[in-house]
Amino acid sequence: MPQILDYNGQEADRTVSVSSIRALRRSGSQLAQVTASTAEEAAAAETAGIEMVVCMAGSVTSLREGSKRVFITAAIDFDGAVRLDELLSTAFEALSQGADAVITARRIEVVRHLAEEDIPVMGHLGFVPKKSTLYGGIRAVGKTTEEATALWKQFQRLEDAGAFAVECELIPENLMSEIKRRTGMTTISLGSGPDADVMFLFTSDICGESTRVPRHARTYGDLAKLYAQIAEERVNALSAFRADVAEKRFPDETEVVRIDGGIVKSFVEAVDAS
Repeated sequence: MPQILDYNGQEADRTVSVSSIRALRRSGSQLAQVTASTAEEAAAAETAGIEMVVCMAGSVTSLREGSKRVFITAAIDFDGAVRLDELLSTAFEALSQGADAVITARRIEVVRHLAEEDIPVMGHLGFVPKKSTLYGGIRAVGKTTEEATALWKQFQRLEDAGAFAVECELIPENLMSEIKRRTGMTTISLGSGPDADVMFLFTSDICGESTRVPRHARTYGDLAKLYAQIAEERVNALSAFRADVAEKRFPDETEVVRIDGGIVKSFVEAVDAS
């Protein structure tokens, strides 16, 4: 397990480092990456042996409370910061809170600006959900020769801008294989087949929390069923309490404190006399 100095200059153990992520294709091994938004999810990921997690930039502090070791990538989303200096400030803040890298689907200029400050930055290509209107809906990107060629040019520009890795979302599997052979960036597959350096799924899909599981995902748990049971049990408990109050069954003798009757008598006499 690599030992690094984090962006606050403190010694820290990490499951992986940017250097070891870059070296993945030479080793032939793969890593696993999931989403996380809470300390509990980060702790669960570490315990399960997941090496990498992605979160919104504002959630980094919470995740570090749950895991000191997992590699955290902070997403700089499309809201909030707009100008280059604002985006740079957001990235540095996330790193100072414990992130190891940032990911953005913003313009190439943003990636280059971050990389020039030696910030480990990932890009996001293929299907980008918030740009889905450009593709005409939720679909794989790169299904025609023209689209595949344009996508490859995006990969080239992203690598030239200084990104060390790229999230590849909903790219046809056999096209992804050809792209991986030609790019120097670490590839992270979300619905883009098995031929990538990192396999990525949403925790909500893995754990069975989602109401709609995408085609590319696989569900391994059924937390939705447990949440439904919890919700039902909560209502049952509250209803029973309300019924006991209505029927004057709460509290009973075991749930109250009593003092000696003589003390109560003295209290009443003292109060009434005053």
